[in-house]
Amino acid sequence: MNKLYIGNVSAEASEEDFETIFEQWKIPHSGPFLLKTGYAFVDCLDEKAAMKAIDVLSGKVELHGKLLEVEHSVPKRQRNCKLQIRNIPPHMQWEVNAFLSNVEHFERPHFCTRCFTNNWPCLIFSSRIDIHRKENAGAAEKPITIHSTPEGCSSACTTIMEIMQKEAAETKFTEEIPLKILAHNNFVGRLIGKEGRNLKKIEQDTGTKITISSLQDLTLYNPERTITVTGPIEACARAEEEVMKKIRESYESDMAAMNLQSNLIPGLNLNALGLFPSGAPGMGPSMSSVPPPGAHESETVHLFIPALAVGAIIGKQGQHIKQLSHFAGASIKIAPAEGADPKLRKVIISGPPEAQFKAQCRLFGKLKEENFFGPKEEVKLEAHIKVPSFAAGRVIGKGGKTVNELQNLTCAEVVVPRDQTPDENDQVIVKISGHFFACQLAQRKIQEILAQVRRQQQPKPSSGTQTPQPRRK
Repeated sequence: MNKLYIGNVSAEASEEDFETIFEQWKIPHSGPFLLKTGYAFVDCLDEKAAMKAIDVLSGKVELHGKLLEVEHSVPKRQRNCKLQIRNIPPHMQWEVNAFLSNVEHFERPHFCTRCFTNNWPCLIFSSRIDIHRKENAGAAEKPITIHSTPEGCSSACTTIMEIMQKEAAETKFTEEIPLKILAHNNFVGRLIGKEGRNLKKIEQDTGTKITISSLQDLTLYNPERTITVTGPIEACARAEEEVMKKIRESYESDMAAMNLQSNLIPGLNLNALGLFPSGAPGMGPSMSSVPPPGAHESETVHLFIPALAVGAIIGKQGQHIKQLSHFAGASIKIAPAEGADPKLRKVIISGPPEAQFKAQCRLFGKLKEENFFGPKEEVKLEAHIKVPSFAAGRVIGKGGKTVNELQNLTCAEVVVPRDQTPDENDQVIVKISGHFFACQLAQRKIQEILAQVRRQQQPKPSSGTQTPQPRRK
């Protein structure tokens, strides 16, 4: 469905206003805007354009003092009933997110009272069930999160599908209700198997049809693929168990591999990067990556980007930089234009090592996406970090030995400018230039050197001082 409903429209709005907004956000549409009192309609070229309009405009873009509400415009008789299940394993639990279609002709209050006010699913499965009504404004589906064991989640999913089936029967809704499982893209290849053998076996064993969404639907902020299972409820339930079994096996394998590589970049807690769900059931202490002392302290890095890229980094009304800051868990600010080189602008990033990794990774990636570097050109930037002046010699090493080793190890260019005047905090600048992983590894190695210096600066108890022993009587 490519027709959109635009609500909360000001009386002052005009078709030209909407044309300008859609042009600014590069959302193609195939017809004129049909403007009514308080709302409007428009046809998009395809489903992708419609979903983009909902994602970037609904509840985010203001027109004449009112935030627009954008959603699919679908006649009641054409609306479908879908169920999406997400089963991603958090620490000591397994989580399932069920997305229920926002179908107008379903009795929502009746459904919620019957299922959740009485809490009977929670009592049966010892589960916690959360309904996220206010999230994803304008989206056709709303999430339900179920926290339980793998068996409890599977049982709860079956019960929810049965309830949806009953609701569909009562409303004379005859279309099949699919089950949708969201899984991290890193696990999907192993679920499919060589030449699709794993997926075909699950289909044959359970009597279901299973399809997986395209890679093109992935984004940095949504790295999940949609696994759609169709068939009778009992068959879908069996397929869900088999699919999640494969995903859990992949997850546990990746966690074990991550543990072996936990010291690849010193001082960086790989589990905190958000690349995978954190923690695995039964994970022992050896599986947890414990950062060294000081790893959780906030760091400040100055990253220099092309001045022409500032607009792309900030985004429309600051939306991109806000989203990036929230995603990375870091403070990200663009410094005013200054210095001798007008072609560069300074980005100030403050946060712990994991936040630095995610924020800088996204900035490098954004510059590549926006074509500020050529198709075959590697993105290389300069980063500045400040170190105490008394520790600068340790970074350089005797005769430049340490800094040379840093450059050979990381493939980054590391320079401690000579004859620097320490700032008011008695700090000097270390310059690091290179591609993303080279810069990251160099930053972490330097922070490791600084941590060693700080430990050596700590006062040690005097060897001549002994604890007085009580006298014997």
